[in-house]
Amino acid sequence: MFDIVGKGMLFERLKLSFCFIILLVGCFLLMVNLYGLNRDIRVDDFSNQYLRFPNDQPANFNDTLLELIRHQNETDIQYSTRVTHVVARGISHVEWFDFPPQQFNQLIPIWENYFLYFMGVFSGIPEYERYHYANYHRSLKRGIGLCGDASMVVSQLLDDQNINNKILTFPGHVVVVATFENGRQFILDADFGVVVPFSVAELSSQSAEIAQLYLDAGYSHSDYQFFNNMYQQAPREWNGVQHFITKKYYFEIFAYWLKWPLPIIMMLFSLVCLTKMKRTKS
Repeated sequence: MFDIVGKGMLFERLKLSFCFIILLVGCFLLMVNLYGLNRDIRVDDFSNQYLRFPNDQPANFNDTLLELIRHQNETDIQYSTRVTHVVARGISHVEWFDFPPQQFNQLIPIWENYFLYFMGVFSGIPEYERYHYANYHRSLKRGIGLCGDASMVVSQLLDDQNINNKILTFPGHVVVVATFENGRQFILDADFGVVVPFSVAELSSQSAEIAQLYLDAGYSHSDYQFFNNMYQQAPREWNGVQHFITKKYYFEIFAYWLKWPLPIIMMLFSLVCLTKMKRTKS
């Protein structure tokens, strides 16, 4: 008899403790979210010592968004060309692995999204330890990225304008190919801010001329050699960002969709449980 009563009391205490823990965690996550409303995920210090390209500080986020608005009577080719340069100015190519992941918020801060933060701290998955955003708005807001980040931004911008495009991956680099109504193709390199007016089929035969475009844009002879060799290789094609980073793409949607409802649900659940337990005792 006493064992049954003792076990029952122990169960009630565990249930009470569980409800309080859920309540406290929910309150903590809600406070973290509220704190994040007044924080900017873009850092202030973009000194040249941190950058792949000199004087590559990202343009103001709001100015970038305004520049990305399509102009009246702007053709698909004109828009694609222009946004390639806008994105190149809006994202700074930091030396991705040379500095602590907290320095440029590559590790997503807990106040920005606690799901992505905990994945970065505890999962052991490198992609979350130094996170590449799938959502182009968030990527531009943070203001940092590599060739893959810039290409994902351009790809989504073109998708919004119903401009046919694919992401192309080469060994060591990522670009976008846009295909226009007349069948013409352009290669859009938003990391370097270079537009290549050749089709995918022409890349190998025109690699030296394409590499010259990078040299003319002010890049080094070593970059010329890299692109001359790179464009001679066959790229892998991806049908947009969902195809390029499928799991992360959908997890990011989930993480941002649930970050506000979850703590509220946890708090309501715990309060309901505590109220029921109080009524039962009465």
